[in-house]
Amino acid sequence: MTEPTRVCFQLQVRPELLDEYLARHSPVWPEMLAEIAASGRRNYSLFVGDGGRLIGYYETDDDPAAQAYLAASEVATRWEAEMARFFVDLDGRPDQAATPLTEVFNLADQLSAVPTPAESE
Repeated sequence: MTEPTRVCFQLQVRPELLDEYLARHSPVWPEMLAEIAASGRRNYSLFVGDGGRLIGYYETDDDPAAQAYLAASEVATRWEAEMARFFVDLDGRPDQAATPLTEVFNLADQLSAVPTPAESE
């Protein structure tokens, strides 16, 4: 079994629209939630920081396939068209044009690489 791909990304929400952006995610359209799940994304979270800095995280077995699924989804196209106005300096759909972040540390990965006492003897 292969490990899932962990994907983290960053977007900048326009500070003057932050309250509305947050309201639009509480809750997200049920049909959009279903499309995200159908795309193969799971353990999906969004975090907001000072000034509207938005960090997203999800796991998937095939990120290019998940991206393609959402790009072709009529529901996701409508959702992303409505969400685009909330972001600063975004060229394209938010779900396709977010800035990916590079993972530099993962606890599980590093723990699995540490030899057990029996292995180090």
